[in-house]
Amino acid sequence: MMKNFLTVCILAFLSATTVFSQNKKEVLMTIDGKPVYANEFERVYMKNLDLVQDESQKDIDGYLQLFIDYKLKIAEAQAQGLDKEENYLKEFSKYRDQLSRNYLFEDKVTEELAKEAYERGKQDVDASHILIRVDYEALPQDTLAAYNKLNSIRERALKGEDFAKLAKTYSEEPGAKESGGDLGYFSVFNMVYPFENAAYNTKVGEISGIVRTSFGYHVLKVNDKRARMPKISVSHIMISDKKGARTFNPEERINEIYSMLMQGQNLESLAKQFSDDKNSAVQGGKLKPFTKGDLRAPEFEDAAYALKNPGDLSKPVKTDFGWHIIRLEEKFPMETFEQQKEELEKKVNEGDRSKIVTSATNKKIKEKYGFKKEASYLPYFDTYLGDDILKRKWVMTPITANEDKTLFVIGDKKSTYSDFARYIEERQKTTRPYKLKETLLVDFYDEFETEELKDYFKERLEFENEDYAAILNEYRDGLLIFDVMDKNIWQKGKNDSIGIQEYYNKTKQNYLWKQRIDADIYAATSDVLAQQLVKMLGEGKTPEEIKIILNAEDKVNVLITPGVFEIDQRELPKNLEIKKGVSKIYPSNDSFVVVNIKEIIAPGSKSLEDVKGKVLSNYQNDIEASWIEGLHSKYKVEVNKKSLKHVKKQLK
Repeated sequence: MMKNFLTVCILAFLSATTVFSQNKKEVLMTIDGKPVYANEFERVYMKNLDLVQDESQKDIDGYLQLFIDYKLKIAEAQAQGLDKEENYLKEFSKYRDQLSRNYLFEDKVTEELAKEAYERGKQDVDASHILIRVDYEALPQDTLAAYNKLNSIRERALKGEDFAKLAKTYSEEPGAKESGGDLGYFSVFNMVYPFENAAYNTKVGEISGIVRTSFGYHVLKVNDKRARMPKISVSHIMISDKKGARTFNPEERINEIYSMLMQGQNLESLAKQFSDDKNSAVQGGKLKPFTKGDLRAPEFEDAAYALKNPGDLSKPVKTDFGWHIIRLEEKFPMETFEQQKEELEKKVNEGDRSKIVTSATNKKIKEKYGFKKEASYLPYFDTYLGDDILKRKWVMTPITANEDKTLFVIGDKKSTYSDFARYIEERQKTTRPYKLKETLLVDFYDEFETEELKDYFKERLEFENEDYAAILNEYRDGLLIFDVMDKNIWQKGKNDSIGIQEYYNKTKQNYLWKQRIDADIYAATSDVLAQQLVKMLGEGKTPEEIKIILNAEDKVNVLITPGVFEIDQRELPKNLEIKKGVSKIYPSNDSFVVVNIKEIIAPGSKSLEDVKGKVLSNYQNDIEASWIEGLHSKYKVEVNKKSLKHVKKQLK
């Protein structure tokens, strides 16, 4: 199922039906009389040629069949009304917003703010602050009183009074009496943008001007600035404590491995053999470079950064993922702006810097298409809106034609009082609580104007830019393909428990266990110890008895892993001779492995529970094949042979 879905996605995201001069294009085929143009097929074929794995589909005739299946799915999605579904429309709108960003004027402003953030991100700032709270909706006299109060406190600080004592006495920040306003070290994006500006623009030891944020008025004292910690690279061994019923104690196992490392055992070999982080285990435990905050495991990060020199090893560390032993490999210099650009621009657009981007973008759109304000909105809407808008329960009443004035004109599009009223009615559902109607109206109008400007830009862009229109259609069809497959194939298969069971019963010969063994795997640190092991097993000693004898004096010489294993599993030594009893000694990753095979289990069918995911995937593939066959019967597909011949000539 997933293989087919990937093929579908490739097609969906590379298809290129455009809105330009379609009547002049060569028709390759019709589906129930609806034309499909040759240039779309040509573009799809050329873009997908290197991506298609099936050699038969690289042939134009073979690829055409795949293309027809794709077009039939689109036709069926539209027939089922999936292009009218609310979720589809919302998802498409998100894609359109994301795509149009590449064409909007905001990219330059975003990049400038990202560069500023990059430069600031080279430092951490240690600062203290004093806060006098005042709401953005406070009355002017209250706002002035708060400002004057903080200004007088600032004057005292400038004259030399202890800043921490002033904060403890006057600051209205929760906890200020204990902290003295101390915020500790922070970096770029950790604070709201106006506060961050003050912190980075104030010199160490100096006191900032008064800063206004959504919390109120602040004044800062910068205590210190330091270079930010660079990325580091580490290797680790992880023993998970989340893998259900383990046959050993995870904490005991990590301590055993730590002892082996202290005895001189090789971390790479132990990681390959025992680490539960399979992705890094195959690399000898090595992780990709990271900085603090990247791993969502602060205990791990703190322990890693506490290591001073490459080769230094941590003691076992507990995180939400399990137990770890960490070795420092390398410390890196700061990343370049280009390396961080994508992440920084994302943060710019998600945070309060976005207001700066929005303002600059709106200005450019107005200049491009022309913008003219008409009637004022405040006098009319202050009366038109009832006080229930402050409770977010306002219901719009129709505005008469005589009263329905034009708010503004962008290009050739008018936005009216009624348009704004509809926006208010919908927007109130998700807004923060407001105390004053006038403040709400000012904020909502700014949002409404921005939305109308961007919508107009996007609408015009689809007609003005052929590449944008083509890519937008790719998203449109890609979403439809997903929805029609989800409804008709994936959910249908997933919810059909009887059908899955019947399919498994018919095909269980395809889901077989290889030969397996019930065994204890012993990994010793030397050949001599492994020989002792073999002798003890021959004498009938139990795993616990062997561990007590060989791991004496707090020295770990052997690790024991019991379980049931398929004969080619990673845990078993290569070329293991499968026979009951104690095996010979196998050198493996700097260890010496002995396997005590207690039982040999013959190949057999896996239960449905063992292979449910694979059975479901195969069952869904069967449903899809039948469904596609039905679509071919439902829709009339007529290929223009003359056009196809011309396409082949063009492509060759």
